[in-house]
Amino acid sequence: MAEPARPITHGRVARIAFPIVISNATVPILGVVDTGVVGQLGEAAPIGAVGVGAIILTAIYWIFGFLRMGTTGLTSQAQGAGRTGEVAAMLTRALMIGLGAGAAIIVLQWPIFWAAFRVSPASAEVEGLARDYMAIRVWSAPAMIAIYGITGWLVALERTGAVLMLQVWMNGLNIVLDLWFVLGLGWGVEGVAVATFMAEWSGLALGFWLCRDAFRVPAWRDWPRVFDADALSNMTAVNMDILLRSLMIQTIFVSFLLLGGWFGDVTLAANQVLMQFLSVTAYAMDGFAFAAEALVGQAFGARDRSRVRRAAIVASQWAFGSNLCLALAFALAGGAIIDVMTTAPEVREAARVFLPYMVAAPLVGLAAWMFDGIFIGATRSADMRDMMAVSLLIYVLAALALVPTLGNHGLWCALLISFVARGVTLGLRYPALERASGD
Repeated sequence: MAEPARPITHGRVARIAFPIVISNATVPILGVVDTGVVGQLGEAAPIGAVGVGAIILTAIYWIFGFLRMGTTGLTSQAQGAGRTGEVAAMLTRALMIGLGAGAAIIVLQWPIFWAAFRVSPASAEVEGLARDYMAIRVWSAPAMIAIYGITGWLVALERTGAVLMLQVWMNGLNIVLDLWFVLGLGWGVEGVAVATFMAEWSGLALGFWLCRDAFRVPAWRDWPRVFDADALSNMTAVNMDILLRSLMIQTIFVSFLLLGGWFGDVTLAANQVLMQFLSVTAYAMDGFAFAAEALVGQAFGARDRSRVRRAAIVASQWAFGSNLCLALAFALAGGAIIDVMTTAPEVREAARVFLPYMVAAPLVGLAAWMFDGIFIGATRSADMRDMMAVSLLIYVLAALALVPTLGNHGLWCALLISFVARGVTLGLRYPALERASGD
């Protein structure tokens, strides 16, 4: 286990952050390969089916993203407090929740899929192929959600190199099996699903191996400790708060995309292209936010206020440098990136009009992203939930005030205002977080 008294240095933050940044870079590659292999079949329906099926399952699994964040905060605090038994017990709880949630999705797959296709209707051919795809992939739901818990546990212990190994293994195996099953064996859409199914279960097996030191400690199966009422109640409260906060964030982004449709197909497409810039920023920020989660959590568990502040400052310094580089890159090369992403002249022109918002976004959103990591590490989830509710209200009011007069410019302004609101409101709650961390 990590020694909580180690100094919080820039090198330590970098060792936590960079494997996460590299790990995130592998995620879009898999999506490209999934689409590319079915694209070789020469028909539109398989491409649409894989896209629709993957989006639906990802949205379902996303609901359980709280397991990653909650596990990181609670485990890092137990680590910082030197409670090695609780560290092991947290892994068991996370695995039980993940496996149980996945099993529930398997049992409830028919009503879930029915509701999903009512919300996102597709042609009969695409829906039929998507159902075939999802009927296979859903059987790896327990593995995929349990991996959220494993990832959170590994991040809490600063073992992000293991997270990188896990991600590269799963995505790499998935790509190899994609090529074999679809192009080699001609299995089509079902081949993509089987590849993902096998990659996710193999990922869970690797995750168990990466966490093998926890299973050497008897506490992982100390059932009175694992099922301790106070620990379970605290874990439930933290996870529910994070879930509600995440749903509110998703509400902002979904409404942003839907409102963009009011301004025509070209503007909608331009917004979609520019949102990829925001995704790149979020992927880069994850590494430093994860570092804040682990280091703030350990310091919080050790009841060391000065180390909480040090962790928050050092991780944020790295994040600022990273986001400043991204803002400069978007300003200098944003037009060229847009041209790579779309060949439609009208979409290129529209995206360039709104590109300045993406230049501003990394810096405007810095505080929001970093305070999220800091508050997750300290498990101040009620503050995250409440301040997100305030930020959502501010976003709605900004959109109502700005969109009617400024159109899509007003919509982008409202989105950036929501970032500022998240940063400011959490910043106002930060002194209370420090006070709660001890002397």
